[in-house]
Amino acid sequence: MQLFYNSGITERTEQFSFPKEESKHIVKVLRKNVGDTLHITNGNGWLFTAEISIPNINKCMATVVSKSLQPKRDYHLHLAVAPTKMNDRYEWFLEKATEIGIDSITPIICDHSERKIIKPERFERILQSAMKQSLNCYLPKLNDAISFKAFFNQDFDGDLFIAHCEETDRKSLKQELNAKQNITILIGPEGDFSLKEIELALQNDFIPVTLGETRLRTETAAIVASHSVAFINEL
Repeated sequence: MQLFYNSGITERTEQFSFPKEESKHIVKVLRKNVGDTLHITNGNGWLFTAEISIPNINKCMATVVSKSLQPKRDYHLHLAVAPTKMNDRYEWFLEKATEIGIDSITPIICDHSERKIIKPERFERILQSAMKQSLNCYLPKLNDAISFKAFFNQDFDGDLFIAHCEETDRKSLKQELNAKQNITILIGPEGDFSLKEIELALQNDFIPVTLGETRLRTETAAIVASHSVAFINEL
């Protein structure tokens, strides 16, 4: 099955059109014609089956013939990850975390961050592509980039963790994780969190954890954290 994404479709939609670029792909590349079936999601859990009514390369029209709401995971995973120096490494993290299973991402700007500006439009495209590739009907939410200090100006729900490399008292993340729990995990930049940032997280009830014996890159640490949460919820 090939999955398409259209954020404008709702459960009440009967007919809709694809944008020009996607219309061209459907008609010229995939060679779809009248009556051919397409599968579409709006990123909010709905899976729509539609039939092409007008295979126009500029505005392909389709009619919804069936729809279903996909079951949602019984936990919510929020990763707050510092942008990496090389942008493509962060994009790799977004892609793989979406495939594994993640609900929201917040880029956090830290004391040791070398990159302080991100391109949310490109990140959104990466998330959409990974969602379609993995046949997932829920699009992860990309939050605005925010300073580490400002990140704590919100109410948190569930289990809270900060992964860092300082030689202090840290617990193993895999031993601290509980299934079917909402989880927020902080992952720092290449230079790790500063001591001041770690202390601020502890003051806000975040549990210090380690992801293993080796020192991991930011994007690798984020993937390890994502997989650990997914794995504990599959048992």
